[in-house]
Amino acid sequence: MTRDLKLSRIVLREIHLPLREPFRISSGVTTTRRILLLELEDASGIKTWSECVAGESPNYSPESIDTAWLAITTWFGPRLLGRSLGSPEEGDQVLSEDIRGHQMARAALEMGLWALRSEQLGQPLAKLLGGTRESIATGISIGIQEDPEALVERASAALEEGYRKIKIKIKPGADLEFLHAARTALGDDAPIMADANNAYTLDDLDHLVKLDDLQLVMIEQPLAWDDVVRHVELQRRLETPVCLDESISGIERAEDMIRLDAGRIINIKPGRVAGFAASKAIHDLCAEHDIPVWCGGMLESGIGRAYNVALASLPNFRIPGDVSPSARYWASDIVEPEWTMNANGEVTVPTGPGLGVAVDEERIEALTVRREDVKASV
Repeated sequence: MTRDLKLSRIVLREIHLPLREPFRISSGVTTTRRILLLELEDASGIKTWSECVAGESPNYSPESIDTAWLAITTWFGPRLLGRSLGSPEEGDQVLSEDIRGHQMARAALEMGLWALRSEQLGQPLAKLLGGTRESIATGISIGIQEDPEALVERASAALEEGYRKIKIKIKPGADLEFLHAARTALGDDAPIMADANNAYTLDDLDHLVKLDDLQLVMIEQPLAWDDVVRHVELQRRLETPVCLDESISGIERAEDMIRLDAGRIINIKPGRVAGFAASKAIHDLCAEHDIPVWCGGMLESGIGRAYNVALASLPNFRIPGDVSPSARYWASDIVEPEWTMNANGEVTVPTGPGLGVAVDEERIEALTVRREDVKASV
């Protein structure tokens, strides 16, 4: 009989992890990632780590690392600590009671409960989630470049390395010319997509329709971050599949997209939708409607990558995800072994218990700039 989950301690740490190079999207540029890590310990002494994917500022979602820190220490953490939970799903229900929003803060705890359960059972996190894949096809996300020539150089190198999907960040003034250059250089069969990070409006409709000439895998989140309805009009005009990312905050928004035909692909980021329970529900709904899904990235460390790889092992993740190897972003990651990609453009799903990678606690300690311990009251 599996024992209950009962958190006795949560340790929050902020680390600063410099990127190999600046990463630019339509809403800004990141050079160093402020990362919120959680160390979770249950009453029996089993430990695991999780990661909150909220950014430094609320430019992707309303959350930031600082609001997440407050939410975890003030609301979410205290309601879990010392409480016996029969399953991670029960923990998800406890976290969702009478609190709106703060999805990324919730997800850091909810996914940590899944990892603790997999440690209890001595099985891989992917298996506990229902994963079926032994490896994950990997895509790369290329930030906005200075000119088309620089983009072509980066995209060509990525294709040569074996990446199975080339995601190109775009914004007004850095879109059609850049994408045409990449398509010409990489050839008609290259799996290219565009990601707008909600940089456009319906006033740009005639401009966006020109994307159909490029035979893209998809265009991701072209319109407002919280919009579904306006994407309906865009998808009616576009042959290129629209993929929704920021707009899909939970199962209800996924249902809206499918009913309205506001898009034909969904990017599931577990942090954005409050964790694995919601991610699995969206995955299953999309599978029922033959809507492919894929797993996006949020510049996670190797800890966050472990959770994404486990999720992306589910069967309806049919499009290569943003699960690049550690060396794509970091000179040195905080897990051992670091995440790598084989010559076929695949990341191996771990077969060991829990996260399947060891956390480099000494390196984390050296990188820590802020720490707070939250314990169950006796």
